[in-house]
Amino acid sequence: MSEMRILIIEDDPEAANYLVKAFREAGHTADHAADGLAGYARASDGDYDVLIVDRMLPKMDGLSLIGGLREQKIETPVLILSALGQVDDRVKGLRAGGDDYLGKPYAFSELLARVEVLSRRKNGMPGAPTVLRIADLELDRLGHTLTRAGKDIPLQPREYRLLEYLMRHAGQVVTRTMLLEHVWDYHFDPQTNVIDVHISRLRAKIDKGFNTPLLHTVRGAGYMIRDSAR
Repeated sequence: MSEMRILIIEDDPEAANYLVKAFREAGHTADHAADGLAGYARASDGDYDVLIVDRMLPKMDGLSLIGGLREQKIETPVLILSALGQVDDRVKGLRAGGDDYLGKPYAFSELLARVEVLSRRKNGMPGAPTVLRIADLELDRLGHTLTRAGKDIPLQPREYRLLEYLMRHAGQVVTRTMLLEHVWDYHFDPQTNVIDVHISRLRAKIDKGFNTPLLHTVRGAGYMIRDSAR
């Protein structure tokens, strides 16, 4: 996924700082507006790929903000992020002009995936490919098979999910938090060595015996899969 420019309209400083940091770690540009009026102004003037809007905002609530943008023919995709997660709340948000609605609490991996979908729609990009390729490494997402230089490489289910996630974000730094949320589906101490163990096993399978390493550790940041020969 290419770099996205995201505007986060959220009045909770802690929540906003978390999102800005997480999106930047994922390789995207993230700006923040702390109230509805500021968010409306920035969304009107800025060329953003996706807006993330909290419903309960000071100065202008989220639904009024979205409605105002739509009246001005500003069609930037909007994901509403709110603690108001009942069916009626979601319906109101979508009818106000929102494109997606995610209730709090949430997993960042799901939020990122939803934002990517909205960005693809805006830019007319196709959906995720069924075969992922990095150099001579090929992962078939339909057949759940992996080959490198034509050689079949067996993977355990967790290794498959880990590699698929890395390959979907090829060339980008993938943080430990992103891996914990997406591959393991829950939050726990990011200092745990479960990721290191699985990365080591995966590296032994896809890099050992081949001339060009593809799986790299980015010190202090996370991991990246890329074609080193390019």
